[in-house]
Amino acid sequence: MTTTDASSGARPETSGRAPGGDAPGATSRPAPRDGEPVLRLRSIGKSFGSVRALSGIDLDIPAGKVTALVGDNGAGKSTLIKAISGIAPPDEGQIVWQGEPVHVRTPKDATALGIATVYQDLALCDNLDIVQNMYLGHELLQHRLLDESAMELGAKQALAELSVVTVRSIRQVVGSLSGGQRQAVAVAKAVMGNARLVILDEPTAALGVSQTAMVLGLIQRLAERGVAVLVISHNLTDVFAVADYVAVLYLGRIAGSGPVGAFDTHSTVELITTGRTSRATSPDASDAGAVGGAAS
Repeated sequence: MTTTDASSGARPETSGRAPGGDAPGATSRPAPRDGEPVLRLRSIGKSFGSVRALSGIDLDIPAGKVTALVGDNGAGKSTLIKAISGIAPPDEGQIVWQGEPVHVRTPKDATALGIATVYQDLALCDNLDIVQNMYLGHELLQHRLLDESAMELGAKQALAELSVVTVRSIRQVVGSLSGGQRQAVAVAKAVMGNARLVILDEPTAALGVSQTAMVLGLIQRLAERGVAVLVISHNLTDVFAVADYVAVLYLGRIAGSGPVGAFDTHSTVELITTGRTSRATSPDASDAGAVGGAAS
């Protein structure tokens, strides 16, 4: 089994990534073709003391597609997100990014690669406006002063590219936005750095019907732009509405995975609750690494 510290792995560049551009000095890598895995996880394992959180995770995340990760509380979804985003690096296994083995030891490593994670709390400052939130920590300067015009233009462009039209003003305080609008701002902030994989943690939690529809449309537009999207959700209605591929976690292992057409609500609930399904054409857990693999 290959460990994350294997000498053959290529450590990603960890220089900062400016909003709207590639990381300074980073090697330019060609974007993967539509449907090709931008991220491969092989035999990923993670333990916290005596608790085994993840075991033998094999998963492909294809570019230009939406992959839904589902599972019960304690199944390991949050741990897997943290392993990919550099918060809790795996103890074993290999992460392959665009065909190259990499080490993702910190969130900065993940950002430098092009991995953006939008957590359920969104990490937005309610007392700041949209522009200030989107450039927080990456402010643009001109003659040692904030370049407000350039930041406003960049924020407008990022929101327009995602077809976010419900925001009254980009100078609107984030605390006054609806849940769907806040989610849109968080996603736009994440993709300003040319992210190639966007991870969304429960993006429709506590949203109303119209706001949920807005966020699901946003997810689809991300995929249409060629971005790989990994959505973690408990809402199976949302999963079947937007996902191209589904992976089910059960007690830290992949219980089943494959194209969304291989799943229905009944079989998915069985996999989530028991780790197996009685469906005759159920997805095979032994083929768990093939999520997206059949795409051309």
